[in-house]
Amino acid sequence: MSVEAKRVPGEPGVWVLILGEMVVFAILFATYLFYRGQEPGTFASAQRALSPAVGVVMTLLLLTASLLVVIGVRAVGNGNTSTASRAFLAAAGLGAAFAGLKFFDYHERVVHGETPSTNHFFQYYFILTGIHLFHLVIGVGVLGVLARLSAKQPVSAHQFAFVEGAACYWHMVDMLWIVLFPLLYFLR
Repeated sequence: MSVEAKRVPGEPGVWVLILGEMVVFAILFATYLFYRGQEPGTFASAQRALSPAVGVVMTLLLLTASLLVVIGVRAVGNGNTSTASRAFLAAAGLGAAFAGLKFFDYHERVVHGETPSTNHFFQYYFILTGIHLFHLVIGVGVLGVLARLSAKQPVSAHQFAFVEGAACYWHMVDMLWIVLFPLLYFLR
């Protein structure tokens, strides 16, 4: 096995960031589960107000965006600037569509009187999805930067490490949603 095959993608600093974010979310998940255990009826009732169909669409948007990010990273590595740039732009577009759906969902919650002050479920629903949305918006911006960077040829080793690190960040955002979605929409 070559040294290249053993390396970790991206730069070490991005992994410190990702680990820190994962620890914060783990604490938030544990807190959510604690309150869920204290108020199972309230959580189950409030959970029924959410639209699993909207959650499924958002999940499909993020999974497709992550596939496009993988395609983009591979294209950058192969010097295919056109494919890389288009893949990153399409992924950013899907991320923006996710954000649009999330804002629609927030609007629906508020219109129906379901706000962070309604109960612990909605308090943590807005906290967890809001923090996730914040990370997603950053990720969409970074994907825009990747689209621009990948359109230039050649990409230096340092720039490729940035591309890989940004892709890892995007996959973290995706993975967090993969945990949030069933936690908030389906866990009974």
